[in-house]
Amino acid sequence: MKPNNLIRSGTVVGLMTLLSRLLGFIRDQVLAIVFGAGSTTDVFLVAFKIPNFLRRLFAEGAFAQAFVPVFTEYKENRSREALLDLAAHVSGTLAAILLLVSTLGVMLSPIIIMLFAPGFIDDPARYDLAVHMLRITFPYLFFVSLVAYAGSMLNTFGQFAIPSFTPVLLNISMIGAALVLSPLFDIPVIALAWGVFVAGLLQLLLQLPFLQRIGLLPRPRWGWKHEGVRRILKLMAPAILGSSVAQINLLLDTIIASFLTAGSLSWLYYSDRLMEFPLGLLGVTLGTIILPRLSREHTLKSRESFTQTVDWAIRLTLVLGIPAAIGLVILARPMLLTLFGYGQFLPHDATMASYSLIAYGFGLPAFLLVKIFAPAFFARQNTRTPVRIGIIALISNMAYNLIFVLPMIWLDFVAPHTGLAIASSLAAWQQALMLYKQLGKDGIYSLSKPVLQFTARLLPALFALCLCLLWFSGTDWVILSAMERASRLLMIVGISAVSYIGVLAATGIRPKHLASP
Repeated sequence: MKPNNLIRSGTVVGLMTLLSRLLGFIRDQVLAIVFGAGSTTDVFLVAFKIPNFLRRLFAEGAFAQAFVPVFTEYKENRSREALLDLAAHVSGTLAAILLLVSTLGVMLSPIIIMLFAPGFIDDPARYDLAVHMLRITFPYLFFVSLVAYAGSMLNTFGQFAIPSFTPVLLNISMIGAALVLSPLFDIPVIALAWGVFVAGLLQLLLQLPFLQRIGLLPRPRWGWKHEGVRRILKLMAPAILGSSVAQINLLLDTIIASFLTAGSLSWLYYSDRLMEFPLGLLGVTLGTIILPRLSREHTLKSRESFTQTVDWAIRLTLVLGIPAAIGLVILARPMLLTLFGYGQFLPHDATMASYSLIAYGFGLPAFLLVKIFAPAFFARQNTRTPVRIGIIALISNMAYNLIFVLPMIWLDFVAPHTGLAIASSLAAWQQALMLYKQLGKDGIYSLSKPVLQFTARLLPALFALCLCLLWFSGTDWVILSAMERASRLLMIVGISAVSYIGVLAATGIRPKHLASP
């Protein structure tokens, strides 16, 4: 990727991610209206979260962070034949391992549910349904991990559109399953599990023609002893925790939430989905485009360009991520009511989900910073440091869960699931701060004077944004119709955005400050 292509690549990834997230909202609206936030929805969310968690942990997390730097090095410094040989051995080895893991996952589904949702054991109906659906959804790990492998190669060659578009197929498949297939099943929610399975297959098939177009579809070969494969596996081992501690935290939340009131998993899911919108749109976009860029700059030993790329990512996070977090905190309940508050999703569900969304909102900037700081290590093929920090954050998250959730249960607090979101946000802040501190200690990166000046100019605009959101959001959203809710929410967002941009301009922040280095 050419140095001046960051904005163009970011725009492509951002637009595709926006499309995916918008369809994701439609998907979640359909799920909320058709299935509500009850017991069977909780079961599906567990059956989907387990393979999805493993996908994020191994495929988009450890594998991508280990594979891209090595693949970039082969691309920049070795022959085309060596690059194809690496691709052949990585694809063959990865596919064989994934097939084994997926087969074991299907066979051991009863044990996996016991481990990841122990609260279901005392309810035989929920437990049996969870086991049945996990056997359908677990192969999704096989398909989507190969999708992540294909997407990593396409991204390295500057082909960002198709990998970014691929998640759209999951949303379309699940919407179709909910509306078309669910009436055909005795237990309608099972249709969603089949929607996940079909989506994984379609996502993989979509990648193949584009890999063929750039000549990166060689015959897969087993390559356990291949030099490049061994380097990737060596980097993956510590990266499993270091790059995906947030996902482990969310899975721990699932385990604890399975013991809480029915609906807790659904409330956490819907609040997490709203938090994932800006995180996916900005954080995933930044993580996707800066890792190949940072890997290239490290390979070429361009220290100044490396620093400028991280600076640019932080400026975007400040100017877009912090306003998004403020919006999530102040507009939590109005957004949940507007997007999901219909059919089986009751106003009470929106209120309960808003508590955890507010807690997630405070952690959003930290989640975004981790998406920037972790690739700064991975691009240098240093996975040990992030894993050490990740383990500390994981242990801390477990402690935070106990500190916040148990007292809420003992005191009969109305929404103890909120403690799980608080714990995740605190752990994310701890991880982000520790990563930044270590970057400075290792002489890799520290905040530059222009970034600090940019932050100071940003503060008045953030204050104006808070005032607008608080001033216009005060109304009884429950009595409003769907159209009234949507129009009022759009009005609030529009007025607040105009005031925010206006104050940014008044403080001297210009588009050139967000231009790629």
